[in-house]
Amino acid sequence: MTPQDIAAKVGEQIGTSPWVEISQERINQFAEATGDHQFIHVNEEAAKMTPFGGTIAHGFLTLSMIPYLSAEADLPKPDGIKMAVNYGGNKTRFINPVKSGKRIRGQWKLLEMTEKRPGQWQQTVEITIEIEGEEKPALICEWMTMFFV
Repeated sequence: MTPQDIAAKVGEQIGTSPWVEISQERINQFAEATGDHQFIHVNEEAAKMTPFGGTIAHGFLTLSMIPYLSAEADLPKPDGIKMAVNYGGNKTRFINPVKSGKRIRGQWKLLEMTEKRPGQWQQTVEITIEIEGEEKPALICEWMTMFFV
């Protein structure tokens, strides 16, 4: 698919990832990697006493799942792509915590696809991370990726 073909999809839903479990083991590994050992994430007994009734994923863990979910999603990729790099995010909102053991998936809506210079395209998408069986999503953000073709 050419970058122009992708650009023609502005305003459309362009991809969905498979569901992925956010296990307690993943949450604990994230806590180790970041040094964020707040009890609500890692102490199952103490977390039972909170309104959540158990441990929840770090918001930044949920956000950090975007590259993995993107790789697994059915997103259109420009023909002849040499590389893609994260360019940044806007308007990230953590709406609903992800409880340990829940599954999440990503939904992508194309907001913009602009050629910045020959062979360099900036894509802006709205990403919604859904929680299986829950009405409210975990997060919504606007994300930009730079494609080099």
